[in-house]
Amino acid sequence: MKHILHLKSSIQGASSYSIKLGNAIVSKIQDKYPGSTLEELNLADIGIPHLNAAALRTFFIPKDQLTPEDKASIRLSDELVKQLFAADIMVIGAPLINYTIHSALKAWIDHVTRPGVTFGYGENGPIGMVTGKKVYVAMSSGGVYSDGPGQANDFVAPYLKAFLGFLGMTDLTVFRAEGLKVPGVKEHAMEQALDSIKID
Repeated sequence: MKHILHLKSSIQGASSYSIKLGNAIVSKIQDKYPGSTLEELNLADIGIPHLNAAALRTFFIPKDQLTPEDKASIRLSDELVKQLFAADIMVIGAPLINYTIHSALKAWIDHVTRPGVTFGYGENGPIGMVTGKKVYVAMSSGGVYSDGPGQANDFVAPYLKAFLGFLGMTDLTVFRAEGLKVPGVKEHAMEQALDSIKID
């Protein structure tokens, strides 16, 4: 039995390909681990704010020295970090928008990147503190970015692999629904994406 955290970052609602792909991944995980619990967070819908100076400042203040105002400014970040640590498996919906992730997902990233909490530094460099998790990325794109000329413009999968790895989440698999706007490809793109899902 696992606890699954499904992050959604699409602004397309029910018509979103990344949400459909993410839901299918979640379903496969639940088939493999019956009785698993699911927590869903739609980052675009909740309007997660961009990290501001007040919250960033509190990241570097010892917990026992935080004022009530400091605690209020960091409350959302604390909740998101707690949610992250509670998950055994993460499914991250990441549509490619203008070659990169949606700003709502970037805002989530900024809130959970906490020195001394989710990462630290040792003699040999950064040490990720969010370990022991499996991550699946449900990526969607109008073009084809897994190979060919579009690959150089994919700043979704490489970025998420680098960032999540920095926090200690190195066991990551990307499933792609791509070519969704390309004639001759789009007709079967979603079907191929769903067929590609394998849960290890």
